[in-house]
Amino acid sequence: MKTRGLLRERLRRRFAKPLAFLFLLHVIGTAGYLVIGGTQRYTVIDALYMTFITIATIGYGEVIDLRDSPFGRLFTMVLGFVGIGTTWYIFSQLTAFIVEGEFNTALKRGRMLKSIEKLNNHYIVCGIGRVGANVAHELVVTGRAFVIIDANQAHIDAFRARFPDTLYLHGDAAEDEILLDAGMRRAAGAFAVVGDDAKNLVITLSARQFNPGARIVSRCHDVAFTEKMRRVGADAIVSPDFTGGMRIASSMIRPQVVTFLEEMLRSDRNLRMEEIAVADRHDGTPLGEVDTRSRDHILVAVRRGGDWRFNPAPDTPLARGDVIIAMTTPDGRRALEERFA
Repeated sequence: MKTRGLLRERLRRRFAKPLAFLFLLHVIGTAGYLVIGGTQRYTVIDALYMTFITIATIGYGEVIDLRDSPFGRLFTMVLGFVGIGTTWYIFSQLTAFIVEGEFNTALKRGRMLKSIEKLNNHYIVCGIGRVGANVAHELVVTGRAFVIIDANQAHIDAFRARFPDTLYLHGDAAEDEILLDAGMRRAAGAFAVVGDDAKNLVITLSARQFNPGARIVSRCHDVAFTEKMRRVGADAIVSPDFTGGMRIASSMIRPQVVTFLEEMLRSDRNLRMEEIAVADRHDGTPLGEVDTRSRDHILVAVRRGGDWRFNPAPDTPLARGDVIIAMTTPDGRRALEERFA
């Protein structure tokens, strides 16, 4: 429905007035020929047909006899001149509509919206510049569904050159309509990572209003915006400057740890540290009954409230709200999610 509606709106804006004027010309022409020829001798169909062949320049013989009517011939010339001009204008607009790519753009956007409508519990990356591209790349290698949004088509094209199947929307993520088209109401989370802190603030606010249960991570350069972003609904706020400083310091004082984490991120097997929520039905169940040890994953810890239980034993009882921290592949993560669901 959105596909057809989008295309209809573009066609309406471009062709509604000239088509309405062409219709009005046919009405005026039909009425004029009825007056000129007389309703006793000619029907409405005769007058309409005369109008059509005049405007279309078909060149058939005159249905209504104008040989003895100078006014009728003058009327025909004026009607033909205006009608031909209007017809050519409509065809030129149609040609421009196709050549300029608006028709293809509308169809592509419609198909994209249809694909996005099928998503649930996906992620939305608002801004696909340097930071957003790295975020989206991580979602690709870990097998998570997502949609990218950017006002700069070049940024979208650059990312899709590497990952052509990526779903995207070209537009400003700070606009409510764009966020809704990206499926914000059904999304598991959103990344507000455009280069403007003020826009990230607006995106965070809109995303939280549309989906109170989603997790929202915001990018922030100016520390003055940090508390504001938290107040409007950001679950986590990341400052590239602060994170970069911590990374530089860690490379100096704990180089082996940094090397290990980098190798894990670059691994061909896409090993990652993942978190899996424990369903309420497992409350009180020993960990070993839900999870069996496997070469596909390593259970690192159980997060309970503010406490961590590292290297949990098989007899560790699970509780509502627990989160399992594991090192695993995307396939291993999905298997764990099924077990603990």
